[in-house]
Amino acid sequence: MDKWLWAARFFKTRALASKACELGRVDWRRGELAWQPAKAAREVHAGEMLRVKNDSGEFVMEVLGLSDVRGPAAVAQGLYRETEESKAARAAVVEAKKAIPVYESTWESGRPTKRDRRVMTRLRGRG
Repeated sequence: MDKWLWAARFFKTRALASKACELGRVDWRRGELAWQPAKAAREVHAGEMLRVKNDSGEFVMEVLGLSDVRGPAAVAQGLYRETEESKAARAAVVEAKKAIPVYESTWESGRPTKRDRRVMTRLRGRG
């Protein structure tokens, strides 16, 4: 499992892929069975469904091919097919993150003055 996840470019190293399996961030299922946690040493078979959680989000995909070597990204993308629901869910998460307002510092010196701190304390309802 860890070798396939590394070859399919879900993780930068096999050690990270193995750690993700240990932490329960990788699940698999075959057919209509329930999702089961995957161990790093488990063999991957074509036709299985995998659910992988990493920094980029949660991917649900079907395994199309097997590989033991890490090749170009174009080849790695041919090893799996992501479900439409997974793509839509990841796109929704990206849009939600974009909607979060970004607060920037309004102080030129990088830190608030005594007066600024008093105003912030009053706004927070602590003073």
